[in-house]
Amino acid sequence: MADAPVPPPVDPFADEAPPETAPVRPGEDLDWERIETHLRDHLPADVDTSGPFRVEQFPNGSANLTYLIAFGDTELVLRRPPFGTLAPGAHDMQREYRVLSRLWAHFDRAPRAYLLLDDPAIAGADAFVMERRRGDVVRGVIPPSMRGHERIGHRLGLALVDAIAEFHLLDPEACGLGDLGRPDGFMARQVRGWHKRWTLVADPEWDEAMGELHRRLEASIPQPPRVSLIHNDLKLDNCLFDPADPDRVTAFFDWDMTTLGDPLCDLGTLLNYWPDPSDDGSRRTGHDGLERMGLPTRAEITDRYGERTGLDVSLAPWYDAFAQWKTAVVVRQLHHRWLVGDSTDERMATVADRFPALVTTAADLLTSIDR
Repeated sequence: MADAPVPPPVDPFADEAPPETAPVRPGEDLDWERIETHLRDHLPADVDTSGPFRVEQFPNGSANLTYLIAFGDTELVLRRPPFGTLAPGAHDMQREYRVLSRLWAHFDRAPRAYLLLDDPAIAGADAFVMERRRGDVVRGVIPPSMRGHERIGHRLGLALVDAIAEFHLLDPEACGLGDLGRPDGFMARQVRGWHKRWTLVADPEWDEAMGELHRRLEASIPQPPRVSLIHNDLKLDNCLFDPADPDRVTAFFDWDMTTLGDPLCDLGTLLNYWPDPSDDGSRRTGHDGLERMGLPTRAEITDRYGERTGLDVSLAPWYDAFAQWKTAVVVRQLHHRWLVGDSTDERMATVADRFPALVTTAADLLTSIDR
C-alpha cells in the first residue's frame, strides 16, 4: 500500500487560520435546555441573559470541552471535562473556577468566572461559566488581522514571555490564592504524579525509556527559585491577542491546573512547545507553521524571562526536559482515550505520532545538563 501523501507545510502568512467556533461535534452535546434554564436563573444580575439562546463549540482544544454560550449579544464560555475516564487530578473545573473567580481582579489576563456548575445533573460533570474575551488566537497561522505588523512573530513571542513573567511576580496571598497548593516539594510531586499517570496508559514498547527518564528527572530535581502561582499549560495558543496590539497578551486560557509551585515549570512548558533554528529540521510539539513565523529563539525567550523576573534560568533545560516527558504522557493519554472510545475527536488518532521525538528530546536535554 502506498504511503499517505504528506500535507504541504503550513505557511503562517498565507494559509487560513482555523475558525474559532464551530457546530458542536457529534457526541459532545450536553443537555442544553437544562443548562439554559439554570443559567438564566443563576448567573449574576449584571449578566444579561434576556436574549435568545444558542451554542457553538471551540473546536481547537485537545482535552477539556469548551463551548460558546450566547444569550443574544451576551457571549459566555462554558467549560467541562472531556467524557470518559479521567486521569487523577486532571480537568479540575472547581479549581479553575476558584482561580478565575478571584484572579481576574488582580491580573487582567485572567477572564472572570461567573458561575460554578457543581451539580452533574446540569452539565454531566463539574463545569463553570466565564466571560468570553474577544481577540485572536495564534496557532500555526498568523490571523489575517495581524499580518500588517512588522516582525509580528518576534513581537508575539516576547509579549507572551512578558505576560508570563508578570503573572509569576504576583503575590498569591494578595490574590486570595495563597492556599491554592503545597509549594514545598512541588516538582518532586510533579515527577512522581506524571510517572503514575504513565503507568495507567503505558505503551509497553516505550515503558523502559519512559521509566529511565523518570529516574533521571527524579535524581536531579532543582531547588525552586521562588514560590509563584503557576498555570501549568502556558503556550502561544493558550492566549489571546488584540489584533491592533501584538505587543501585549490580553488573556490566558485553560487555568484548570493552576497551583502554587516553581515558576520555572511554566517556562519549561513554554520551551517544550517552542521551535528554534537549532532544531535542524525536527519540530517541537507546537503547531505546524510556528517554526516559520519568525518567533524569538528559545535562548531569547529564556533570557527575556530571566530579565523580567530576576530569576536564575541556568537550569531551564531541566524544566524543558520535564515538560517533554510530561507531554509524552499527555499525548499517550489522549490517544488512549481515543483507542477506548472515550473521545470522538479524530485528531486523537494520530496525536501520539509525536511521542518518540518527545522521549528523545527529553533524554538529550538531560544529557546536555550532565556535560
